[in-house]
Amino acid sequence: MPYFKKFNFALIMITLLLSPCLSQNSHTSSIRMGSGDMTFETVPGWGLGNKGKSILGSTHGNIVIDRAGNIYTSSINGVTVFSSKGEVVRSLQTKNHTNIHDMEIREEMGVEYIYAARDSDAEGIKFRAKDGKVMLRLGVPEESGLTIENFHPTAITVDPSGNIFLSDGYGSNTIFKYDRKGNYISHFGKKGNGLEEFNTAHGMTIDTRYDPVRLLICDREHQPKGRLVHYDLNGNFIGEVITGLGLPTAVSIKGDYVAVPDLLGKVVILDKQNIIVAVLGYNHDTKGGMSLYEVKQHDWVEGEFSGSHGACWDQKGNLYVQDWNVSGRIMKLRRITNR
Repeated sequence: MPYFKKFNFALIMITLLLSPCLSQNSHTSSIRMGSGDMTFETVPGWGLGNKGKSILGSTHGNIVIDRAGNIYTSSINGVTVFSSKGEVVRSLQTKNHTNIHDMEIREEMGVEYIYAARDSDAEGIKFRAKDGKVMLRLGVPEESGLTIENFHPTAITVDPSGNIFLSDGYGSNTIFKYDRKGNYISHFGKKGNGLEEFNTAHGMTIDTRYDPVRLLICDREHQPKGRLVHYDLNGNFIGEVITGLGLPTAVSIKGDYVAVPDLLGKVVILDKQNIIVAVLGYNHDTKGGMSLYEVKQHDWVEGEFSGSHGACWDQKGNLYVQDWNVSGRIMKLRRITNR
């Protein structure tokens, strides 16, 4: 074989051998996304273990942040707590903390508590953030007069008075209201595509952008498109906030802005007028469904969400996003400012 052909052959072989490494390294560069004041960049490798592997187990949950800045994310295995740098602070891997689909954190008398909806375990719970001790359990109240055979809570929130709202989003689409001690107060909602009906009341929070505050609810699969709706704290319909979304899964509020993860692989940010001011992330998979969930870690692409399921802002305006993902994925998006 002539010298130059041997050289070219050797060069091709080296390139082929190194190409997986080159491809992997290319994913470690941060990716910028968003626009204007809502511009972010990814933090590659945030929250991964020492060998660069996810330590979470499959994720189908949400994220909350305590007053010290620690980040709590739920997975099928339990709750893992990270520092802002992505280092594990502690974990709650017990039978009381598995399958948490939604969480909210709240300080009461100087103690931080996490309220959680456990869809596969058919309950809402309240537990101490520092040690995981369960203080309250919520189920279908007999006083409601409802018979629900398949109770699958997907969302939970707490109003300023301490009343608790728990959405049976994967079941009857009824939202139950309890007092701070877990006593039944009322309920509202049913499954359907009518104006005041829910087709998967999937995520929920208290919308503090308005006075008086109100419930902001993700109606994920309402036809023809997903939407957000407002209800008052007595369960009365106020109106549609925005329609024509994909599959909105959760809502997280900071100031006048709302981050809305979408199961189709993006996070939409709304301002106080509920106008879309930024769209974060991208997913090339237009099939959706289980194909989003089954993207294994070796196929993750930096800056490309597979199925955004939960999100939370920190005090600096950074966003933490969790994917619905078989390998267990949580990402930090650092906010870029001109300050």
